[in-house]
Amino acid sequence: MSSSFPLALFDSGALGLLLEGGIFMWPILILLVVGVAVVIERWRSLKMLDVDSSELRTQVTELLAGNEIERALELTEGARGPVAGILANGLRKYLVLRRLGHDPARTEEQVLKSMESYGVHIVSALERHLPILATIASVAPMLGFLGTVQGMIVSFGNIVATMGEMNIVEAAAAGIKTALLTTCFGLIVGIPAYIAFNYFSSAINNFVLEVESSAAELVESVTVQLSIEQGAAGGAATGSPAREPAA
Repeated sequence: MSSSFPLALFDSGALGLLLEGGIFMWPILILLVVGVAVVIERWRSLKMLDVDSSELRTQVTELLAGNEIERALELTEGARGPVAGILANGLRKYLVLRRLGHDPARTEEQVLKSMESYGVHIVSALERHLPILATIASVAPMLGFLGTVQGMIVSFGNIVATMGEMNIVEAAAAGIKTALLTTCFGLIVGIPAYIAFNYFSSAINNFVLEVESSAAELVESVTVQLSIEQGAAGGAATGSPAREPAA
């Protein structure tokens, strides 16, 4: 094999363009590697959470209507996904407050607060590393433009230095081509990062809406159950008094 092969490899293809683009190409390359890693990690995480929870929500509502809170809690704890997690959190809170004989008028409020607090953690986990993608989508093109500006400055400096020795177009063409490479690579990295950020944000918004809908359904079921219990307790307390024995 010819000894010039490695040199030819560095002078051709994407690697050759990378080396030709100058120092600003390396930060863009680092952003590319980080962006690919974040996209893969978020894709795998969100795919694991992509679970149809409609059947779970229906079963939980039916179990609560039948006053089978323990079975509903076991069902949600055995399922996976953010919807199952927030339902399990709300049911656990409701069951504990009920066993402690907590004021029914405040039980609904406590269950709602518990699910809202847990929902904040779910959203935070879903949005993890997304700011990195947003940063890459903004910074990569800016680095590309910065590299182009720097390259244009060098190119015009070469024109001034070779004034009268060679054609101005010939002196500027090579430098301008090199300068524009950084803009090209910056956009190549930034545009997919921007698309991935929007895609993941949309998927997360759908998860959040589903979680909020599930929480609203659970609170409604808890309200109905508490109303039934209060009605039964009120009926027992206002029942007809026992008859007095005859004299």
